[in-house]
Amino acid sequence: QVQLVESGGGLVQPGGSLRLSCVVSGIYFAYYNVAWYRQAPGKQRELVASIKNSKITYLDSVKGRFTISRVDAKKTMYLQMNSLTSEDTAIYFCNTDPPYKSADADEWGQGTQVTVSS
Repeated sequence: QVQLVESGGGLVQPGGSLRLSCVVSGIYFAYYNVAWYRQAPGKQRELVASIKNSKITYLDSVKGRFTISRVDAKKTMYLQMNSLTSEDTAIYFCNTDPPYKSADADEWGQGTQVTVSS
């Protein structure tokens, strides 16, 4: 069973930066494509950034500001977020891409809250 543990969120002022981390266990991490997702209040969860077959893609609104990376030896993935705006406020989740499915249901961690506010 996959375990996804996100960390690094917090309260940051507009224009600030945060680095999210995610430790993955229970699966052969290096084998999987990975992604960061986010869910803002009242909105659907959306894919923010992914590393899929070594190709990196970003949601248009975060291009040039966010950077996704992974260290397979540490079973860890990261999301460096710069020039944050209030529109980036959300709970951020890491997962495989597509999301890891167990018994016909997607598996998710607790996420980490990112709040951008002055």
